[in-house]
Amino acid sequence: MSFINFNLPVNRLVRSLITVCFCALMFVSNAFPAFAVMSSPTKGQEQLLGIEKEAQKAVLKDPMSMQETQKKANEGINEVQGSADSEKMKNPSNTKATSFEQQVKKAVTKIKD
Repeated sequence: MSFINFNLPVNRLVRSLITVCFCALMFVSNAFPAFAVMSSPTKGQEQLLGIEKEAQKAVLKDPMSMQETQKKANEGINEVQGSADSEKMKNPSNTKATSFEQQVKKAVTKIKD
């Protein structure tokens, strides 16, 4: 029965540690939304408003001809969005895709070393 007395302080310690970690997690999760307010929320809104205006124009007027659609589509990503955020999109020039063969060779060299 002496082992019960030994475990009692350990249980309290573990319970206290879990409580402290939980309180710290709650504090941090409530503090991070405040950091989001510090960034400029209107920065991205300007681009979205421009896209929205172009979309409204496209809906309210008569359908575009094939030549108009192709001309607008060649200006950017598509006829409504234009070139907004095109630098953020993934394309072959900014991605580093490796083939399966390259991945296997890399793994084998790691195993050899």
